[in-house]
Amino acid sequence: MEFFKSANIDFLGKKWYFIAFSLIFSVAGVLSMVFWHGIPLDIDFRGGTQVSVKFSHAPDVNAVHQTMDRIGYHNARIRTLGGAGSNDLLIDLPQQESSAQALDQGKQQIINALRTNAPADKQDINNSSSLALSAYLLQTDPLHLSTDAQKQYAAIAQKIADYRDKTKGGVLSSFGDLKGLVDPTVVTALQQGFYLSDFGVYNVAIVGPQVGAQLRKQAMLATAYSLAGMLVYLAFRFELIYGVAAVITVFHDTLITVGAFSLTDKPISLTVIAAILTLIGYSNNDTIVVFDRIRENLKLMRREKLADIVNRSINQTLSRTILTAGLTFLTVLALFLFGGEVLHGFSLALVIGILIGTYSSIAIAAPILVAYQDWRQNRSKPVVALAGKGKGR
Repeated sequence: MEFFKSANIDFLGKKWYFIAFSLIFSVAGVLSMVFWHGIPLDIDFRGGTQVSVKFSHAPDVNAVHQTMDRIGYHNARIRTLGGAGSNDLLIDLPQQESSAQALDQGKQQIINALRTNAPADKQDINNSSSLALSAYLLQTDPLHLSTDAQKQYAAIAQKIADYRDKTKGGVLSSFGDLKGLVDPTVVTALQQGFYLSDFGVYNVAIVGPQVGAQLRKQAMLATAYSLAGMLVYLAFRFELIYGVAAVITVFHDTLITVGAFSLTDKPISLTVIAAILTLIGYSNNDTIVVFDRIRENLKLMRREKLADIVNRSINQTLSRTILTAGLTFLTVLALFLFGGEVLHGFSLALVIGILIGTYSSIAIAAPILVAYQDWRQNRSKPVVALAGKGKGR
């Protein structure tokens, strides 16, 4: 299957449009990173406490923000899990400690802040552990058990907690949900000592500041090493200018991708860094295909201008580029749409990266070679053939 047979598009003739497009998005991303949202780092890199909360109704994110401000967490990041209409929120809190005590403290602060009109003499069944439920049942003894009461009430409490967390998603909407699950006298006893809040905290994670700083350093080193390795490989495989052009292109792709995350205020996590490294390899592979065809055509079309050779090479590889990039794009688009919140950042980076990486292989990398030749000619030096060191395919 082949698209664009005998294509003859003047890509280099449109280079100023490409430059304008790249400048607009690059500058917008840089301005956002410097003046607006900065580089929005996820908890992996900045450290902190991450609390997952499920509500019995669609939560008001603005109201939750105000609640966090009221208890002193002015920089809390609040995100909806599962897309629009979801009842789950992910609350990121700044944290300076990484102990188990800090973990419990962050969770309890969230619970206390979100509680409204809570009875002072009752516990919250949606945020009580099975141990708390078991202790209350053992104390009140609604079943009047004479032997083995502790074991039996522990089993009942665990059954209630599992039903709440696994079947009801962490939130009981009414005590009626427990009817048919446990003895009615147990439900009646629970109603006397517990009340129903409209939310439940079902997961808490913490990352210390030192770990976050170490992960930031490792992420930057991984990106820098990949760019350096690419430069060395292309300088050996082709010529130094090819490596420089590829590195500039990948830097362009990375800048626009990170800028897009900043503009949309999407946090950059470890999975996003993995996507960016994947993007570097993908964009580099596409660029090498174009460069290899340019090198082949330089040997066959020695009398023609480099600009014409580059244009023809891009047109000859255009069908392959569209097929490869198109199929990959459809795959990551499906991942973005249906992959869920955990893979949202990863898939978003790939969606942006594949579009920009494919575009830059055509509109950025190859024109750099022509610009280099023009610069050499303007200096009135002999133009060294860019045919490279290897043999053509």
